[in-house]
Amino acid sequence: MWQPYKKGFKSYLQLEKSLSTHSVQAYLHDIELLTQFLQSQNTMVNPADVSLQHLQDFLKHIAELGMSSSSQARIISGIKAFYKYALIENISTLNPSVLLDAPKLKKSLPDVLHFDEIEKILATIDLSTPEGTRNKAIVETLYSCGLRVTELVELRISQLFLETGFIRVIGKGNKQRLVPIGGDAIKYINLYRENIRVHIAVKPGNEDYVFLNRRGTKLSRIMIFLIIKELVNKAGIKKTISPHTFRHSFASHLVEGGADLRAVQEMLGHESITTTEIYTHLDREFLRKTLEQFHPGFK
Repeated sequence: MWQPYKKGFKSYLQLEKSLSTHSVQAYLHDIELLTQFLQSQNTMVNPADVSLQHLQDFLKHIAELGMSSSSQARIISGIKAFYKYALIENISTLNPSVLLDAPKLKKSLPDVLHFDEIEKILATIDLSTPEGTRNKAIVETLYSCGLRVTELVELRISQLFLETGFIRVIGKGNKQRLVPIGGDAIKYINLYRENIRVHIAVKPGNEDYVFLNRRGTKLSRIMIFLIIKELVNKAGIKKTISPHTFRHSFASHLVEGGADLRAVQEMLGHESITTTEIYTHLDREFLRKTLEQFHPGFK
């Protein structure tokens, strides 16, 4: 019953919203969960006949299954996106998800590395190996430019403008932005390209990717996670660190230093400044800890 609507929704997400394959699959999975629930309750109806009560019963069901608040909120986001599409395509004249409330989310602040911790991680890299030079360039670029993991693995030589100190990044929804790149990142990218990458037999179709594995293909997201995990372990840092931590650190260090929030938003490629504002919370947390540590009268 819902199959044609799911197919149309998929095309809408891909063509009109320009979402990544991963995001499209996540949204489709949300709708699949809803239709499975309706079927299990013998209340299978067309999208136009779904009521707010149906959706509330569905949310109660997934909450009882033990699904986290963040997962529930994400599913609600998927349902709302579907009904936005349904209204545009005249599949439904009413949007039952308008009054659907997401569970209150506890705003958890991500772990952030101090600058000396980043230096400690960089110091563990063995530059006498080909992978070491590449990994140094990777970590320097992650921190210098605040890139998402996908943006790093998809980074191409044709997007490097190192002589002017910028790289062109293709972010979410294929949106492009120019991001400044620091001197150390430029130095190690050049060292990697001139001394290591030139000796790799590049597989067809991978010629323009900056970072390659020894087989001559672009690195996977998982590989970046493994590289970072190994370096963090070597450095003896006990925090929960992922490649994304360097992006959080990049942003919070800028905000702590007094950078304009709009400039940080532009560099991170955030569509909304409210997403960037989490780093003002990080900044306030930093200030509070500083006061607690150094102010004798602060309780």
